[in-house]
Amino acid sequence: MAKLRIFVSSTCYDLDVVRSELRPFITALGYDPVMSDYSDVLYDPRSHTHDSCIKEVPNCDMVVLIIGSRFGGTGIPALLKEFDFDALRSLSSKPELLDSKEKLSITQLEILKAAEQSIPVYAFVDDRVLHDHHVYEKNKSKPTVMEEIEFPSIQKKESAKYIFEFINFLTHRTSNNSITSFSRLEDIKSHLLSQWSQLFQRILSENRKRTIESKRYLDFSERIDDLKAVVMASIATPNLRDTARGALQYRHLITFLSAFRTSNLRDLLLSEKDWDSVLKELGITDIRQSNSSEGYRNETFLIHEDGTFYRSRYSLRMFEDIKVDWSQFTQIEKDSRAAIVEASLEDRDKMRHRAIFHVNKGFEEYMSEQSNQESHQTDDEG
Repeated sequence: MAKLRIFVSSTCYDLDVVRSELRPFITALGYDPVMSDYSDVLYDPRSHTHDSCIKEVPNCDMVVLIIGSRFGGTGIPALLKEFDFDALRSLSSKPELLDSKEKLSITQLEILKAAEQSIPVYAFVDDRVLHDHHVYEKNKSKPTVMEEIEFPSIQKKESAKYIFEFINFLTHRTSNNSITSFSRLEDIKSHLLSQWSQLFQRILSENRKRTIESKRYLDFSERIDDLKAVVMASIATPNLRDTARGALQYRHLITFLSAFRTSNLRDLLLSEKDWDSVLKELGITDIRQSNSSEGYRNETFLIHEDGTFYRSRYSLRMFEDIKVDWSQFTQIEKDSRAAIVEASLEDRDKMRHRAIFHVNKGFEEYMSEQSNQESHQTDDEG
């Protein structure tokens, strides 16, 4: 079973304790942590380790970023050609970090690759670093700010600007711009649990809403089709009332029969044949209902005389309803019936919501193949 892959991006030396505790936390949630210091990244011997880290990011589902006191190693120059920096600039209203591309750290490049690939980033900043970032922002317009001000949270003075501008880039992105301060590991764990739970809840809620909207759309589409059938049929005959009523009532019946392969559909629809004779005329020799153990709940199979078959989502009970509709349809006054048929067959959209689908394969052969596929799938899951 595929698991969510979480890339953990940070400097290793100052955050080794946090990283070592995050790993079992992510694993306990049933996800796969991807961490460079635990051999989760493929280090291709044909390329640099930095290149391997960057290439692993797009293979992950989300990134957890931790910013601490260290800048980390500067990315090798060859990596820069792997990025579209113009596109990255458009992602943030404070892209000054990108003015010095050659000074970007491997951690920063990992996050830029995630941004480039639209991979969600959950960013955490040591609260001492975040405090010093505020000081930097208050004084950055001063020409000698980096020489005059010491930032206690930053290990190397010369890297302070690049760490703080990295935070600026993240917090001023047009989306996914949230960062969270932390002073202990539990702050990170608690925030991730809350955020991932809320995200999952929102996805489920949005999926429910899409399902409801889809049903509403289908219902609206059905109403339009009904109205269309009424109007088209009414135009063709002076007996408007009976024709309109019949077009509405028997639209599904005609759509159903239109899905069969037959060259004389119009004649068949205007005939006085009983239902069994209609099925015989269509070449149907048997009707079978699937059971739940076969994996085809609510499907019906209509076996054709040539050995092929039709699949339908209709239940046997619905087929009985269609049989009753046919019996009533044959009792309609001849002119009205002809008008309904002509108007329905002229509707080019009548096949849009087909009730049945022809399968050009022997029924027993097809079912055997499906059974084998389900058996293999069960073995794989086991």
